[in-house]
Amino acid sequence: MKFDSLTYPFSSRRSVVYAEKGMVATAQPLAAQAGLRILMQGGNAVDAAIATAACLTVVEPTANGIGGDAFAIISVNGKLHGLNASGYAPHGISREAVRARGHEKMPHLGVLPITVPGAPAGWVEMSRRFGRLPLEDVLKPAIDYAQNGYPLSPGVAHDWARAAKAYGAASDKAVASWFETFARGGFSAKPGARAYLPDHAATLMSIAKSAGESFYRGELAEKMAAFVQANGGFLTRDDLAAYAPEWVDPIGATYRGHTVWEIPPNGQGIIAQMALRILDSFLFAEFGSAHTVHVQLEAMKMAFSEGLREISDPRAMRVSVESLLSDAFARSRAARICEQALDPDPVTPHPGGTVYLATADGDGQMVSMIQSNYMGFGSGVVVPGTGISMQNRGHTFSLDESHVNRLEPGKKTYHTIIPGFLTKGDTPIGPFGVMGGFMQPQGHVQVIMNTLDFHMNPQAALDAPRWQWTAGKSVDVEHTMPAHVIEDLVRRGHDVRVQLAGRNFGRGQIIWRDEQGVFCGGTEARADGQIAAW
Repeated sequence: MKFDSLTYPFSSRRSVVYAEKGMVATAQPLAAQAGLRILMQGGNAVDAAIATAACLTVVEPTANGIGGDAFAIISVNGKLHGLNASGYAPHGISREAVRARGHEKMPHLGVLPITVPGAPAGWVEMSRRFGRLPLEDVLKPAIDYAQNGYPLSPGVAHDWARAAKAYGAASDKAVASWFETFARGGFSAKPGARAYLPDHAATLMSIAKSAGESFYRGELAEKMAAFVQANGGFLTRDDLAAYAPEWVDPIGATYRGHTVWEIPPNGQGIIAQMALRILDSFLFAEFGSAHTVHVQLEAMKMAFSEGLREISDPRAMRVSVESLLSDAFARSRAARICEQALDPDPVTPHPGGTVYLATADGDGQMVSMIQSNYMGFGSGVVVPGTGISMQNRGHTFSLDESHVNRLEPGKKTYHTIIPGFLTKGDTPIGPFGVMGGFMQPQGHVQVIMNTLDFHMNPQAALDAPRWQWTAGKSVDVEHTMPAHVIEDLVRRGHDVRVQLAGRNFGRGQIIWRDEQGVFCGGTEARADGQIAAW
């Protein structure tokens, strides 16, 4: 049969999914089903989240990998627990050393932007504290797909082929290692093409059997450090051996009688909360009107300007979380919003690549989890024989010594990936997230407003047309936004660009739990995603 699995000329509708015993939502169907399989084998929501996350490194390596970072918010018995599994800069790196290599800003490819991967340690720690099944059982679905192969889903195939083209044109010799894993034997990424990742399988087996020890203090650590250093990088075995993820208290911000929870800095979730606190001063009668979008954009610009200036490793920050979420801050920024678009501080967000997942089990435990290599496959560096794509999270460091997020040895950088969670009083409502670089806090704001201001169900809240502030007065909008709204935004001074590709506006998942304990989920129509439930 002849058809194009990337072309959909007719509009279609996804319905919300209801279930009681368990639910998994993510942007890749095989990964969602892997999480469901673990639930049906007696695992809990944490086990399912780990299984799904590990599986995503295999079936959606275009947006995350074994060499990336992760964050999670876990709801157990009504209490929220935050996990920051992001890594730090190598202890041997410095701004001077990067400049000496001829760079005026941090590069995005090669060995220099590589930071310590935190995701595998995050899986191990989540399993140790809250898991029910052995880690070896939980990682079996991912190992099976890596070893025995799987057909590429359309969105993954598209991003895989685009990456191959970009890396083929790269001048950095370390990036050539990508082709040894992801274009082995001349493999060409097309929808339905069968991918085999045996190196991933061996590495995941090693992580499972050693509870992560091989990755941070064993053979895998040796291979990572040796390859990075052989190509002029700074990552060492000591950097890996010293790493441990951190349990943190999620931070909450009130909006419309609910509390929106995020991981504290070094993550950018606080930007979504800052924007929502500003927007809480306004009433919105109509979804998608020019007035609504205009005020949303102005609040978002103000929150981003402050966040990009102040967020970094919390040990380096000059302002407190409390001051950024204070009533005084919200009121002062809300008072600046007028009928015309304002110029924000000169900051420019950048695109990224991430996977988000949400899980829930019949006991009411829920997990909001996000994982990333940052820009698609990350640095483009894949450690030979391991399948480990090293992240390029260090690209967000500044080489300006006056900037709060300046590069320093052992420092964590400003991080884009943010899991969200919603509660009302002491009652957990559920996990939500929208992946996609600096689109993420913008997606959080839009999804939460769609839910609480405009009373949309989870699927509708994700399906609604989105906007994205990009820089200055520039804003991208989806082509589904009505023409009269776009025209009104232009009259208000916004530089509006209509985009046909929905994938540029993030990819989200939602699971809400009602008063009877029934789960209701929605999944991103802009991706290959699926709700798996029973």
